[in-house]
Amino acid sequence: MRGQRAVFLDRDGTINEEVGYLDRIEKLRILPGAAEAIGMLNRAGMKVVVVTNQSGIARGFFDEAFVEETHRHLLDLLRGQRALIDAFYFCPHHPTEGLGAYRMDCACRKPRPGLLLRAAAEMGIALEDSFMVGDMPKDVEAGTRAGARGILVRTGYGRDVTAPPEAAYIGEDLMDAARWILGEVGRP
Repeated sequence: MRGQRAVFLDRDGTINEEVGYLDRIEKLRILPGAAEAIGMLNRAGMKVVVVTNQSGIARGFFDEAFVEETHRHLLDLLRGQRALIDAFYFCPHHPTEGLGAYRMDCACRKPRPGLLLRAAAEMGIALEDSFMVGDMPKDVEAGTRAGARGILVRTGYGRDVTAPPEAAYIGEDLMDAARWILGEVGRP
């Protein structure tokens, strides 16, 4: 292994309930088993990094400060359950519906791998030894394009989507995915 292993996680629909645009802190509810799954990954020595598209910023529904406040609140909720997110990366852009400087076709909006590549560079993460877990095919694609293994979970939008063929695993939820990941990293 050349660097640190990590599990990249989509946020909405993977860690917390999918509520459309999470535009009020009160809407943030962690999915059953998600905190425990994150804690298991922490104890296994893996970095846990959230990578999330937040086009609500581009659309003017909320601002970057609100997303950062939401992430601090999520950290507090997880800490109370002995789980930790090591870093948060988010894309505030949208290519067609963004306002002002947020309207752009960027490299950080999933399915593009920009957020994962940036996190890997900043945190010394070995992408080839890492995983990307999310509830949308674009999460799996972003992970695969970055060189990690993509995993689709059947929570959030994942209940109703067709799993992409490049998915390394299809899990019922984040706990199922975490158990599979830990089984994979335990193999020689």
